[in-house]
Amino acid sequence: MSVAAGTYSVDAVNGPEIPVPICANTGVGATHTEWYSYTPGQDYSLTITTDLPQNAGGDTRFHVYEGNCGSLSCAGGADDLGQVLLASTTLQVAAGITYRIAFDDRWSTAGFDFQLIEAPAVIVEFDFVQQALPNGASECVVDMDGDGLDDVVSTGSTLISIAHQQTSGGFVVQNITTTPADNTASWSIAAGDIDGNGYMDLLYGGGNGATFMKANANGTAYTEISFPQYIFCQRTNFVDINADGDLDAFSCHDVDANVSFMNDGNGNLAFGQGGFGTTCGNYGSIWIDYDNDGDVDCFVAKCGCDPVDLLMRNNGDGTFTNVAASLGLADSHQSWSSAWGDFDSDGDQDVMIGSSSSGIHKLLRNNGGTFTNVTSGSGLDTFFGQSTQWATHDFNNDGYLDIYGSATILLGQGDLTFTQSAVAVPYNGAVGDLDNDGYLDIVGYNAMYMNTGTGNKYLRVNLTGVQSNRNGIGARIAVTSAMGTQIREIRSGDAFSTMSSLIAHFGLGADSEVSQVEVHWPSGMVDIIENPEINGTLDIVEGTGSVGVAEKEAVQVSVFPNPSTDVLTVATGADLAKGSARVIDITGKEVLRSTFDRGRLDVSSLPGGIYALEFPMNDQLLTRKFTKH
Repeated sequence: MSVAAGTYSVDAVNGPEIPVPICANTGVGATHTEWYSYTPGQDYSLTITTDLPQNAGGDTRFHVYEGNCGSLSCAGGADDLGQVLLASTTLQVAAGITYRIAFDDRWSTAGFDFQLIEAPAVIVEFDFVQQALPNGASECVVDMDGDGLDDVVSTGSTLISIAHQQTSGGFVVQNITTTPADNTASWSIAAGDIDGNGYMDLLYGGGNGATFMKANANGTAYTEISFPQYIFCQRTNFVDINADGDLDAFSCHDVDANVSFMNDGNGNLAFGQGGFGTTCGNYGSIWIDYDNDGDVDCFVAKCGCDPVDLLMRNNGDGTFTNVAASLGLADSHQSWSSAWGDFDSDGDQDVMIGSSSSGIHKLLRNNGGTFTNVTSGSGLDTFFGQSTQWATHDFNNDGYLDIYGSATILLGQGDLTFTQSAVAVPYNGAVGDLDNDGYLDIVGYNAMYMNTGTGNKYLRVNLTGVQSNRNGIGARIAVTSAMGTQIREIRSGDAFSTMSSLIAHFGLGADSEVSQVEVHWPSGMVDIIENPEINGTLDIVEGTGSVGVAEKEAVQVSVFPNPSTDVLTVATGADLAKGSARVIDITGKEVLRSTFDRGRLDVSSLPGGIYALEFPMNDQLLTRKFTKH
């Protein structure tokens, strides 16, 4: 049936030809479909919605296609609006193109009404092109093998499928069979290297508990570790909770107090409960440094039985205090996730708490540790798309963080205001650079959405921790160029369920150079890199920058000859170095542990390369870079 702008009634969903491919975000399962065609007479911004009063209590899903029957391609699609089970999306349509709209019975065969609303077209400054996933449905984009390229990870109860991105382009798929997982990643997935062996471990958040998949020494097999305690896992994260240099893990609990998994330093995790909220309704955790004191705090977006959000301030002694009420964050705003970023480039983390079912969203400006509600006039007060998934990234490389959610990218203007873009993106998805072109792409569960780019410049920063956890999770990176200073934090687990890249991404707009990159590591160490090359990836190993540590007092250290061949000599002022020393390679692996002999260290056994020398001096742990020929 051909339709135009207006409202239409569907008696029941009982027609033939189930939709292929699936364009909404909840997979296969439909057996019947009602099909409509729409051909605009001019370019429009078209809204398709079942979110109408007469449909209250209904459950709908639809897909929008371009192309001819038998060879359709996705143009859009929609499913649940948070706790509301109706569906709505807005997409840009072109004059004379026939679009096919398919309402299926994935959830219900009951009849409903739908509406098509035409509005003036929005200019698209960049776009996304769909490509088939190389290895099945996925919500995880992360560098699994430490080569600096984001990979696509698909998981099942007995399978981990890794599509390894290649430097020459494309992917090579590695399928790894595992013992059955007690819990699959049905609610969320997170990635982090808990034992520092250079290969990512995975955390599945399931409806009955948490399962870890621990990679072996060469990433060819995984050991399944499940905890017996019941957890209705929602958002899961990897994070160094107690700042001991070892990566811990965390899970929101939907019906009880939240859960931590503490790392003993050997990659073994211990279950703990309490200290991060005691009631139910915990949905979207994210670890951020909201007060700029150098340690990670935990924000939990809440919904359902107790929708009062939590902000657990890190007290620096292993304990956390909920300060949400005193900062104006403790209200009944229903949300499953939040997007934290420096939206106004003033050096602290602002927050958008995205609505899942409670009216409008909330945008709060960080005033250096306190917050002001600036939703009014921000553009978020007139954007009514709802979602369980909200995250922030710079998709057009203009240097301003955007907000992604509800099948929309809201383009940041750098002043805590946002405009709705016209690009067609999936309802939610994991984010990373899947073709190494410097623009962020999206894995929308069952397809890759490849960013066509804008011509703006960029810098990617890839961290390797030494004293801190291997991934640098919890580190803050500041990049300074002519447009000012941008900050990013390395986080494992964003939005509600997805795992996005751990490589920090900075758009630079038209700026042709970066004057400085500054990394504040969880250990307290600071690295500064001056004038790095742009339009590429900057690899930084902890302690190898021009500032090796936040030192208590200036220590003059001479390391010579540098480059070295067999013997390295280290002098501190007028004295020669004494005591123990260790050498770390560029991957973060310890390759030599020895003692100084009158300031000399035998490095003849090391292959050629760049290393970090670590040794104690005046109650400080110093790190200096050297090159071995």
